[in-house]
Amino acid sequence: MSTGYLLRALWDEDQPATARAALQSCVLRLRRIFVKYGVTRNVIEAVPGGYRMNTDAETLDLVRFRALVRAADAADDAEGELYRLKEALTLWQGPLLANVPSPMLHRDEVPGLTEERLRTLERACDIELALGRCRQVLVDLWEAARRHPGRERFSEQLIEALYRTGRQSEALSEYRSVKGRLKEELGVDPGPSLQRLELSILRGDDLGPPALDPALDRTPLPGGRTAVALAPRTEPLAIAAPAQIPAPAPAPAPSAPLTPAVRPVPPVPSFTGRTAERAAITARLTAGSPDTTVVVLSGAPGIGKTALAQQAAHDTQDSFPGGVFILAMTREDGSPVTPAEALAHLPQPGTADGATLLVLDDVTSPDQVRPLLPAGPGSAALVTSRRGLAGLMATHGGSVHRLSTLDPAESRQLLAAVLGPERVAAEPAAAGELARICGHFPLSLRIAAARLLTRPGLRVEDCAAWLAEDLPARLSLADDPRLSVPQVFGGALRRLEPRWREAFHRLGDHEGLLLSSHALGDSPEAEEALERLADAGLLEEGPPGPYRIHRLLKIYARRQARERHNSQAATARH
Repeated sequence: MSTGYLLRALWDEDQPATARAALQSCVLRLRRIFVKYGVTRNVIEAVPGGYRMNTDAETLDLVRFRALVRAADAADDAEGELYRLKEALTLWQGPLLANVPSPMLHRDEVPGLTEERLRTLERACDIELALGRCRQVLVDLWEAARRHPGRERFSEQLIEALYRTGRQSEALSEYRSVKGRLKEELGVDPGPSLQRLELSILRGDDLGPPALDPALDRTPLPGGRTAVALAPRTEPLAIAAPAQIPAPAPAPAPSAPLTPAVRPVPPVPSFTGRTAERAAITARLTAGSPDTTVVVLSGAPGIGKTALAQQAAHDTQDSFPGGVFILAMTREDGSPVTPAEALAHLPQPGTADGATLLVLDDVTSPDQVRPLLPAGPGSAALVTSRRGLAGLMATHGGSVHRLSTLDPAESRQLLAAVLGPERVAAEPAAAGELARICGHFPLSLRIAAARLLTRPGLRVEDCAAWLAEDLPARLSLADDPRLSVPQVFGGALRRLEPRWREAFHRLGDHEGLLLSSHALGDSPEAEEALERLADAGLLEEGPPGPYRIHRLLKIYARRQARERHNSQAATARH
């Protein structure tokens, strides 16, 4: 290394007058450190114009790391290759040059060295997956995907590992999280490989036995390194996992019909309450009707429709030997999934071995449901929607269960289930106040509980007071945009025409929670506005008054109206 390079590494372009003398002092101290730790030979040698380091794998971790990677390249089998790669990775202890304040090194050298490590880690994880150790490699992949969110390969490996271990819903949730982050931060979609993996999961494809192919394909990497690529998997899997269906994309036709079979639907974590509704839905779905049974769950955004539907599917899955299929019928951007798109993820008619249960989540209209209804004795469809879907009831019959907020006891049960009963019992009054502030909405309660879980020293009373200062804005989680009360409320509102959104904003200034057409001027359009808002799940209809608005929704309406007014005032000033 030249003297000029070393001077720039130490001081960049801001070199002091005594820089050369200071460099010589640094070299002397380094030589003494080597001697102190038993390296007696001349590791740092002065040569014309600079210095040379005489190192080997016993002296420098980087040299040993690269030697182990080369040894992995030469290994005869996957086990030997993986062993050497793991040994190489153990040499990395914390961030590179963490205690070296050199802008030049961090700018010019650290990125390349970090890339070497990450490519090696990707390669090791590929081999773990190929050897069928999907569950064992999950911890490494979780950490890698979180620490390097811009590196899609780690996310792809994590999603594959989750799917292979039977955690389909988590795999799809991870994909949606990656997709949302890429769209928000870079304005791009996931790469083709990730998109193909998501489509395979949505179709229920079998990714093939996770065994190492004898002719493992190796793709050359910079510096002579190699990456492992698994053989393609094409066989279909038995059941469609809970899915967010992507935008339309051409896909090859399956080589054989999808053959449904029962795949366990997991219970909803910490599910509490809804005892009466749960019993009624279970009885209805398992009645064994000769015609298709249709059950609709409706209610306000964030009220817990999706959770109850999944729990009901879990409770009744043994009654449906033909399989349980769960599809999300609205994309993250609010656009509805068409029946044709949904059909691509369902078994062909006549291929199911017995009654099937179809769960359609977040339906926006009856037309989305009718072409998808399963046929055959004992089959059923469980539909969630913010609307009552009266048109579907008119043509196919069935039952509608309108969900309201949890009662105070159920809210405390949910907090105790998530937080732990000891923490709730320690502050019972504060827990009740927190539930009231959250409006007894399951989504709000889970968000508040998540804040308390991640802050063990935070008292329930203090959390409630903090949330109350800025409702509902603080009922959101920064690391997961989907868990946000304002986002969920706003999504429901954006589906309405502008005039109905304007009517909702005006309700924020109305006194009380009970509403009539007087709240909007007592005109024919006012009555229609209330009906539209109720149909969208933003109002409740029934005694003791014609309509009722939830307190949390009213606060949201008032806040939206105020922000809109401020925005218009600012525009007028300019």
